[in-house]
Amino acid sequence: MAGGVRIDKWLWAVRIFKTRSQATEACRKGQVSVGDQQVKPSREIHKGETVKVRKSPITRWFKVLDLTEKRMGAKLVFDFAKDVTPQEELDLLEMQKHMRWSVRDRGTGRPTKKDRRDLDEFFDWWDEE
Repeated sequence: MAGGVRIDKWLWAVRIFKTRSQATEACRKGQVSVGDQQVKPSREIHKGETVKVRKSPITRWFKVLDLTEKRMGAKLVFDFAKDVTPQEELDLLEMQKHMRWSVRDRGTGRPTKKDRRDLDEFFDWWDEE
């Protein structure tokens, strides 16, 4: 591709988003940037650029290795995009994964006495290590 590819198409094609409309919406909400500039869905990207995608709780960074408009299998993504997310961001993701169990769904009320004892026991164990 001589010119470039729309960023929303590329994000969808390299499987960063499940649907193109999700990629478009992320661009509109300011969750996608190239360099330090937030981009519109119609912005063309080129080889060598770095795309930042904010997906809670972290920001992922991808280096554009090649251009495509067609969605591909997961094994082929590595020829088109390289994940260059800083280690600090990945550490945040790992920490979030371990703390996920203690998050309560909104509206489920307060913990029961047994839940509270289990939480206290877990955090006492966690502090010992």
